[in-house]
Amino acid sequence: MIQTKGIAALKVKEALVPYRFERRDPKEHDVVIDIKYCGICHSDIHMTRDEWGFRSPFPMVPGHEITGIVRTVGPKVTKYKIGDRVGVGCMVDSCRECAHCKEEKEQYCIAGNTMTYGSMERDGSAITQGGYSDVIVVNEDFVLRIPDSLPLDKAAPLLCAGITTYSPLQHWKTGPGKKVAVMGLGGLGHMAVKIAKTMGAEVTVLSQSEKKEIDAKKLGADDFLLTKSPKVFRENVLRFDLIINTVSSAALNMADYFGLLKLDGTLVSVGAPEKPLTIHPFPLIMMRRNFAGSVIGSIKETQEMLDFCGKHNIMPEIELIEPNQVNEAYTRVLNSDVRYRFVIDMGKI
Repeated sequence: MIQTKGIAALKVKEALVPYRFERRDPKEHDVVIDIKYCGICHSDIHMTRDEWGFRSPFPMVPGHEITGIVRTVGPKVTKYKIGDRVGVGCMVDSCRECAHCKEEKEQYCIAGNTMTYGSMERDGSAITQGGYSDVIVVNEDFVLRIPDSLPLDKAAPLLCAGITTYSPLQHWKTGPGKKVAVMGLGGLGHMAVKIAKTMGAEVTVLSQSEKKEIDAKKLGADDFLLTKSPKVFRENVLRFDLIINTVSSAALNMADYFGLLKLDGTLVSVGAPEKPLTIHPFPLIMMRRNFAGSVIGSIKETQEMLDFCGKHNIMPEIELIEPNQVNEAYTRVLNSDVRYRFVIDMGKI
């Protein structure tokens, strides 16, 4: 077994603390990765506070935005070698046998993919533990290659925030001539703006915070709408082809946002609030609008996203912190006091 240093929540809603545990020795197709950086996703906070009702298992080492260097590989690994720059995202395995997995859509594995932390390993041997640690062991099929043009610290949030926004933008064919709105300008939202703009769309940020307008324009947005003003919804009816909802709050009148969509337009939710959204069907019915959801991307699509970001120099805005600042960072995330993603320097654990 590999002795591992990490940071864990020992019980629900408790502060995270230093934690030692063991990783498995590499199997034939496993890659052992020395973790250099790990992003803090709002999902980590939801999970450690058990806010989604998943009955989160404890102790829990969060973290699914992982970048590092290959330490060693199993004897049958063909995709990576010692010294490679690699990443691990939100999943580390899937059933490999269902229709979705065979279509290279393992994020939608019918049996449920194995999450990087908080999931039972496929063989039932242990609960997975995440990237707030110094080393991780992952099957080579679920490891990503980080382009040389992307620094490892800035690449880390791409493994969740990047792919979570890239996937729906690709699926709904974002490009020149399309008008895209992004609800919320946080860790996910700021990546949606950068990616959609690079794809060629006209991009508008929808936010309840006046302070976000300057940032929205700096990030590449063409327009900014302050949604706490009711007239904004009246003046922008039938404007957008696609709206990406990155907000993790349920306190929204979704009918107002549906009204901003064109005929056959789509609002896709990627943010996951603690409580259900309230939705009335009439705004959807009257203009044949669509309300959809999307979750991360496949391994193939995630690699495509990384290569796209590497080619176009797309990187998140990060604040690098040390491991002992994680609890402070959680508080700041909840207070929307980060521009726009915390990344932990795991080399200092």
